[in-house]
Amino acid sequence: MADLKPVEFRGSALDDLRAFPFPARREAGHQLDQVQNGQDPDDWKPMSSVGKGVKEIRIRDDGGAFRVIYVAKFVDAIYVLHCFQKKTEKTAKTDLDLAEKRYRDLLKELGQ
Repeated sequence: MADLKPVEFRGSALDDLRAFPFPARREAGHQLDQVQNGQDPDDWKPMSSVGKGVKEIRIRDDGGAFRVIYVAKFVDAIYVLHCFQKKTEKTAKTDLDLAEKRYRDLLKELGQ
């Protein structure tokens, strides 16, 4: 079995994920595990407005709608940029801006 790419959380993303209700947290873990195994999550969409190669995992449960924004195109790790509960139909600009800032900071760190 190939080595799994580690998952690295940026900023407060891990704490934000831990704040999800248990079923949504478990589902997020399962979806990230699929990404680690080279598969796409069950429900996702590209987030090119945040950055090249950035994707959003979409999770729905009784507690509401939850999102995990990540990028997996780099060799060394899967980077989770932002985790949040979606309150409206349209993703809040503050959530998109935060994910975009973390993506830009990551690119600088990686020398991209």
